[in-house]
Amino acid sequence: MKRTRRAFINLAAGAAALPAVSRLARADTYPSRPVRIVTGYPAGTAPDIMARLLAQPLSERLGQQFIVENRPGATNNVGTEVVAHAPPDGYTLLLTVSANAINESLYDNLKFDFSRDLAPVAGFASTAFVFVANPGFPAKTVSDLIAYAKANPGKVNLATNGIGTGAHVAAVMLMMMTETEMTIVPYKSNYFADLLGGQVQVADPPMAGVAEYLKDGKLRALAVTTPKRASALPDVATVADAVPGFSAAGWFGISVPMGTAADIVEKLAAAIVSIASDASFQSRVTTLGAEPMPMTTPQFAKFVADETEKWAKVVKFANIKAD
Repeated sequence: MKRTRRAFINLAAGAAALPAVSRLARADTYPSRPVRIVTGYPAGTAPDIMARLLAQPLSERLGQQFIVENRPGATNNVGTEVVAHAPPDGYTLLLTVSANAINESLYDNLKFDFSRDLAPVAGFASTAFVFVANPGFPAKTVSDLIAYAKANPGKVNLATNGIGTGAHVAAVMLMMMTETEMTIVPYKSNYFADLLGGQVQVADPPMAGVAEYLKDGKLRALAVTTPKRASALPDVATVADAVPGFSAAGWFGISVPMGTAADIVEKLAAAIVSIASDASFQSRVTTLGAEPMPMTTPQFAKFVADETEKWAKVVKFANIKAD
């Protein structure tokens, strides 16, 4: 959104006014103590795993410990609030995810403003959602799913992992772009037992959470949600093959409190982009069912702004309300 772009420009302009000598001195000494990466999700979840995957090489490259701190709650909002209100000194980072872009328009009374209070630093990974079906469901492709939903409005039950999550808004966007009607069934806990049992026919989970079911033939992959085919599922078509322009993904990056000095942002961004471009890191990311996504600060700032704007349109169109 415009505020995100304006905030980033203001951050860069303010930093440019700092004396060059003090900026160089600070860049040389940062970090001088451990840095925490706050993630708004519990240990063992995909964001936590990705944060820890990044923290280790950051520690090695920058010579201080980067420690992952889990602050779960309110669909990532608790952790985001912690960082939004932290001192802008480079020692409290936010593991920024697609939920941040969605939550900006989904919640009305947050105690922070994501676009105003957080400054994007760099992106490093993304993961596709996968539309999957119970093998007993007749659709074998996403085109089949769309045709079936048009012929049977409201009769396809599609499971998601909660209102306003990335998977949920991706499913809503599919319905919006194809003028179809499916019944969204939000779950607060694991829905795979119902999906495997046929109580719900379709879902669009993150790739990492469904790989084993696809491998064992317990579920059928219809399409991945990213514009390009996923490395982990090279034989599975994209939704965009049937619905041009469709694009949805979970993604991971780092942000800092607004007002963090540009030299610190630059040092962090250079390290993150270098790590995300490294072959060994990329191999580990791909093993987890994700894709490397090295993005510089300007690239990531634009990406986050575009994502925030895109999901705001979907939330408004479907009148989605947070739980």
